[in-house]
Amino acid sequence: MTDISLPLVPLGSDPARAQRPALRMDGVSLSHGQLATAAAEVAGHLSSFADQSRVVAVPALPRVETVVAILGALRAGIPVVPLNTGAGQTEVAHVVADCQPAAVMCAPATELPGPLADVSRVEIDCTTAPSSDPVDHTQSGVVSSGPGPDDPALVVYTSGTTGLPKGVVLSHRALAHDLDALAAAWQLSPEDVLVQALPLFHVHGLVLGILGPLRVGASVRHLGRFDASAVVTEFDRGASVFYGVPTMYHRLADLMDTDPDQAKSLGRARLLISGSAGLPAHDRLRVEAATGTPVLERYGMTETLITCAMTVDGGHAPGTVGPPVSGVSLRLVDDHRRVIQPDDRSTVGEIEVKGPTLFSGYLGRPDATRACFTEDGWFRTGDLATWADGGAVKISGRASVDLIKTGGYRVGAGEVENALLSHPEVAEAAVTAEPDDDLGERIVAWVVPVADRSPSADDLINHVADQLSHHKRPRVVRFITSLPRNALGKVLKNSLTPPAG
Repeated sequence: MTDISLPLVPLGSDPARAQRPALRMDGVSLSHGQLATAAAEVAGHLSSFADQSRVVAVPALPRVETVVAILGALRAGIPVVPLNTGAGQTEVAHVVADCQPAAVMCAPATELPGPLADVSRVEIDCTTAPSSDPVDHTQSGVVSSGPGPDDPALVVYTSGTTGLPKGVVLSHRALAHDLDALAAAWQLSPEDVLVQALPLFHVHGLVLGILGPLRVGASVRHLGRFDASAVVTEFDRGASVFYGVPTMYHRLADLMDTDPDQAKSLGRARLLISGSAGLPAHDRLRVEAATGTPVLERYGMTETLITCAMTVDGGHAPGTVGPPVSGVSLRLVDDHRRVIQPDDRSTVGEIEVKGPTLFSGYLGRPDATRACFTEDGWFRTGDLATWADGGAVKISGRASVDLIKTGGYRVGAGEVENALLSHPEVAEAAVTAEPDDDLGERIVAWVVPVADRSPSADDLINHVADQLSHHKRPRVVRFITSLPRNALGKVLKNSLTPPAG
């Protein structure tokens, strides 16, 4: 059975590992031994909370105290809500009222938003480095008992694009299984040094980017905020892995276009991973041409963790997100809930998932939880895809905004977006649908041109028609200066509205 202790390295069996770097954030560095000691001390303090069904909130700031607080709570078996304190007051107030935390854990002098003012505060100070002795604190009695496999570990709130954010309850079993499957797919080891600059209130930055490397005994360097030059510099200093979102890869590609030395530095990477949104083909090709290193994509969502991943061993076509990870079952179904077979490479279907990485439910929302499962237990993701070679999956977008039914055809917006992005004068593109009296829906392209370029609408329409089936061409092209995006770089298509009049 998978060991569900998170993310703790068995220091007692490998004393040398206790001295190795584990985490660097905001100018503070901790070894694996120091991190384990600090987390155990927090766990011991939290044991005074009699009701472990209550959650603790942790402001997801890029500081070592954030990670120590989360690890300590996980050891103590108390669920953690990583909070985006940069969200609006209304959203923060909703999350606090929804999860009702027993305490908020943060570094001293941390300024908290108003809705947390009445919550009990537990301060964690890492300015004085703890011991790095490889002590097994569970055996020594600092923590009397750990969590069970199905106990909640994290409550991660959705981004709330279709209503108020919901708390996604993730168990220790789900986290451990997914991280172990990804470690195998990407051949992560204690020798790896991960660089990232992702927000820690989402699965990508926290679970994959912090808990994942620490679980295998690797090292994490979090930059606080993304800067392309700073990322590249880390690979001159021994980094081996980078996790990023498409916007980051776009900026890295721009940097390497202007400075070949930067490409040489990033080319030292063993592993480049992109996620949280589809990576445009032209940016992937730019990065790969400059570095000689393939960019691997993966697919998942908060409720499922990472469902599919391209592997280090390769064999999966670029533009796909790879096959399902070990232990996860995936199927595609059409509008009539009929299963689409893997040898059908053209029919767009909704992704449904089963397996140990699924969430336990929405916090306090059994109705919403039931609504997203089929009668036979498959989770309905709302994401669209087609099958590709070797059992890999090619994402088409969200059913709510990316499936366009035009002239009797089903068209995935992602395919049209990639065609637009292959045009040399297109920097960014998004595709949506609008009602059409004749076609039912017409395809609309929102295009950010390359600087100092002015492509014509007809040129872009013909460009798509030359690459894809004629019915997939945009009927309308709207030029804009930028696309609205969230913190992880996902385009907010609901914000793309036709001009008045």
